[in-house]
Amino acid sequence: MKQIYLSAFILAGLMSCNNAPKQLAEKTAEQDKKEAPSVIVYEEYSGEDPTKPEETEVYEPVPPKVNPTEKNGAPSDAIVLFDGKNFDQWISTKDSAAVDWHLNDDGSMTVKNKAGDIQTKKNFGSVQLHIEWKSPAEIQGENQSRGNSGIFLQNLYEVQVLDNNDNDTYANGQVGSIYKQSIPLAMASVPTGEWNTYDIIYHAPEFNAEGEKIKSATITVIHNGVLIQDHTEIKGATSYIGWPKNEAHGKSPLRLQDHGDNSRVSYRNIWVRELD
Repeated sequence: MKQIYLSAFILAGLMSCNNAPKQLAEKTAEQDKKEAPSVIVYEEYSGEDPTKPEETEVYEPVPPKVNPTEKNGAPSDAIVLFDGKNFDQWISTKDSAAVDWHLNDDGSMTVKNKAGDIQTKKNFGSVQLHIEWKSPAEIQGENQSRGNSGIFLQNLYEVQVLDNNDNDTYANGQVGSIYKQSIPLAMASVPTGEWNTYDIIYHAPEFNAEGEKIKSATITVIHNGVLIQDHTEIKGATSYIGWPKNEAHGKSPLRLQDHGDNSRVSYRNIWVRELD
């Protein structure tokens, strides 16, 4: 009897061992199926492979010609928002009145303390933005109270302007950050008091008919020729307190910040190219 029980036990064990690899293989195949990325297929390049070079040559549409420096350094298809002559393209954010910032003889403008933010009269969506800024040569304050301003896309999404030279602060609030969201890839500021350049490629978010976000905004920022935000997802409105919010919106102004602590940040040579 013991021998019969022993034989049955060995047989059951062998059957279990034989099934184990099969079960493991099925589980692994199922897991791989779930984790495998979607294969990219380009329909326009499907079918029989061309054998002549002219079969893959396309002549339309022809891209429009753009003179890269026609408008005093701005491209011919750009909208010049500030060339140092006046504030014609801008209004006060708080009351839509005339801008009360300083217009300087060198073709720049400077934040007037506690005068409030300013914004463009025109609304924008996706844009290429060029803007130059500098913090004052005379250093005052520290942390977030030194040369602090900000550039807001669609009035909601801030690229931080700050004098970070020998001035540490929280990384997601330093110069070049998407404020409180994305730390820059590098700190590329020139010496305090000299002119910095931001070149920004911004693609606006998209919302469905119910007001739900279906595509996030993205932003690329080049600071003085250095890539510091690389097609970064903007997760919502940038806020000093609280998580990013995503209320539906359309085209909105570009806004420049008066941080309210005598930041004395200056701006010049501002232009945009609309991408939508």
